[in-house]
Amino acid sequence: MYKPELLNTLKGYSGAAFAKDAIAGIIVGIVALPLSIAFAIASGCSPETGLYTAIIAGFCIAAFGGTRCQIGGPTGAFTVIIYAIVNNPQLGVGGLATATVIAGILLILLGAFKMGGLVKFIPYTIVVGFTAGIAVTIASGQIGDFFGLAPITASNPVMILGEKFEKMPGEFHQKMIAYSQIFNTIDAYTTIMAVVSLAALFMWPKVTKKIPGSLIVIIAATVIHLILSRTCGFETTLIGDRYKIPSSLPSPKAPDFSFMTIKTVFPTAVSIAILAAIESLLSAVVADGMIGAKHDSNNELIGQGIANILSPLFGGLPATGAIARTATNINNGGRTPVAGIIHAIVLLLIMIFFGKYVEYIPMAALAAVLIQVAWNMAGIPSIRKLLKGQKSDITVLAATFLITVFVDLTYAIGVGLIIAAFFFIKKIIDLSEVETGNSTIVTGIKGDGSTETIDLPKGVMVYEIEGSLFFGTVRKFEYALERAGSDCKAIIFRMRNLIYLDAGGIQALEQAKAACDRKGITIILSGIHTQPFLLCEKTGMTEKLGKENICANINAALERAKAVTGAN
Repeated sequence: MYKPELLNTLKGYSGAAFAKDAIAGIIVGIVALPLSIAFAIASGCSPETGLYTAIIAGFCIAAFGGTRCQIGGPTGAFTVIIYAIVNNPQLGVGGLATATVIAGILLILLGAFKMGGLVKFIPYTIVVGFTAGIAVTIASGQIGDFFGLAPITASNPVMILGEKFEKMPGEFHQKMIAYSQIFNTIDAYTTIMAVVSLAALFMWPKVTKKIPGSLIVIIAATVIHLILSRTCGFETTLIGDRYKIPSSLPSPKAPDFSFMTIKTVFPTAVSIAILAAIESLLSAVVADGMIGAKHDSNNELIGQGIANILSPLFGGLPATGAIARTATNINNGGRTPVAGIIHAIVLLLIMIFFGKYVEYIPMAALAAVLIQVAWNMAGIPSIRKLLKGQKSDITVLAATFLITVFVDLTYAIGVGLIIAAFFFIKKIIDLSEVETGNSTIVTGIKGDGSTETIDLPKGVMVYEIEGSLFFGTVRKFEYALERAGSDCKAIIFRMRNLIYLDAGGIQALEQAKAACDRKGITIILSGIHTQPFLLCEKTGMTEKLGKENICANINAALERAKAVTGAN
């Protein structure tokens, strides 16, 4: 049955726990302020819509979700979709509200029918590909504010491939052409402010990781600009030059649910629901690893659905769990959904009493924050690792990335899934043909074909993996780790029957390694075949596990386990 995590954590809730949650909630509420505004502006919406989202959706995700420390609100993943809708003359903000409500309903249905685990079937390469594509799109949208370029208006239009534009186009290639035509309007003061802000953002983690640099940079840039403006006459574009920040929430308003509107926005609603599910559950997994908890993916999807239904009623945007804000919450002591609720209340109070001061924030500083967000989203280390792997993974990654940037995120996910399925089926067929023939795929490390009884030393656990370890079977590692008790010192993954491993399997191995490191458990591989071994070699997994922990057969693996545990 559906039961929000808030109800579970309130049992035995103490004043000391509330004090920790209150401190974390206040800090993450202040941190969420500039990010909420920045994501709204990057989406082509007014800044207050980001605040509405963080307040309404942030409260709902904490109160109704299935995660202990999740902080919800607007994120960079949605900016591409939102920008396309609000700049569509036939849809606009009204169409966005309809799509978001439908996405919320879809999320509730996914949770209600216990389909939270289906998100695991989206290949890792696709997630990396469209996330990197979104990052490029976010960064490209900030070029104008970063360099202080003159805006494209009716009085200052541009011609792109024979077509006249009176505002910045939404397509990536058109946007790049437009920037090239107006780059001669660059403003030196704005550029210097943006460059210094960006440098400060990347250097700030060396000072402290408790408080994200985005908050410090926004405050510092605002104060410094006010001083320079009044003493030296320097000017740059501020939020207040384009928008006005209200001091209260708007009255709820139902979106348009006509048949034609629903039909038009439904594919986009599906994309919003998929993105919200992926990002929220990824954030939940990260949070679980940081505090040693276990979230309920189905209840989390229901909470996300409630948030996405209510957010647009109050003028908000699509929302999901935010990994960076969730980590900030945990690092500052937040351990229950109460912290997320307090974060939403803090944002509401800031908007009511200090909203007018938000209008003094320079757009250049916000552009720097968004470029840093895009850099973090791009996942450069993950891309480098994938590029060392199989050609099939590289193809899926490249296709998803390029379609996200140049076409549409909805098509990118669909095409990526089709290509990934094609390569997977082909690989399984190829491997099956080899196994049923006279030859064997075991040519590198000798496989273990013995059937002897295993004398298991104390503190050692053996877990046999059958078939393939790919994006649909990584749950096996989670079961193995869940079964490992406190007395477990070594886990042997017996791979004599593992015939295929892909990038998702490597990612699962890395997550298992990180979890075992936290528990002081050593991972040992036994009887690994050629294809999985070569992929581990290419991606550096063998070095991370330690080559001494990759054994040819179960007897060698048991001897290694005895050496690790000190058992006789």
